[in-house]
Amino acid sequence: MEKGVIDSYYLKGGVAMELRFARAARTTKDFDLGLEGNRGERLWRLKEVLKLGFDEFAFRLKPETHQMELADTVRVEVAVQYRTRAWQTVNIDLGPGEAREVDLVEPAVTGLAEMGLAIAPHVRCLGINEQVAQKLHACTGPLREDRARDVLDILLVDMLGKLDYPRTRVAAERIFVERHTHGFPPGANLPVGWRQELENLARELGYPVTNAEGIEAKFLAVIQAIATASVD
Repeated sequence: MEKGVIDSYYLKGGVAMELRFARAARTTKDFDLGLEGNRGERLWRLKEVLKLGFDEFAFRLKPETHQMELADTVRVEVAVQYRTRAWQTVNIDLGPGEAREVDLVEPAVTGLAEMGLAIAPHVRCLGINEQVAQKLHACTGPLREDRARDVLDILLVDMLGKLDYPRTRVAAERIFVERHTHGFPPGANLPVGWRQELENLARELGYPVTNAEGIEAKFLAVIQAIATASVD
């Protein structure tokens, strides 16, 4: 992305997890992108940068946009074309650039160089501790029906030893206050309806614990470790 068009951005969500951890992370079709500015400014910046294309790919912003409920986020659809052929459509959620921490992530995804595609040396991603804090809020809140996978994302970061408990606690306490839907630390009881999804995905990703009771116990342990971490 060229400076002057988008000079400050960050990825979050499943794409950021894939960039960090490659096949250890679950796959996703959607991009979560944080940009500065109001909704109109974000849409304009995205439209301008898409005009630049990439390699032999071209991008077109479709006219429909959708306001996400309870969040200052707009969902847009981007049509991707390779050479002269339509390739696929990608959903991009444009949220406000409010990150307190941004990490420069060296992409761990393999196979791009073998395809002859250029690889950026670093990609700006939401700081991993702040991302975990956001996921913790999302999967324990009142609107968590489709957030089962966030539980495994949190456990993956912890399992790989990439979670800084004190910094995550600071981020979580701030996010829970700002979003004001439920208190921190949250409960760890997982909905019964998540059990099969969690077990299937844990097996697919090769997690050491693949039964729902064990996943819930590990999740509780991570919440307690974050909530009791000593903060200077």
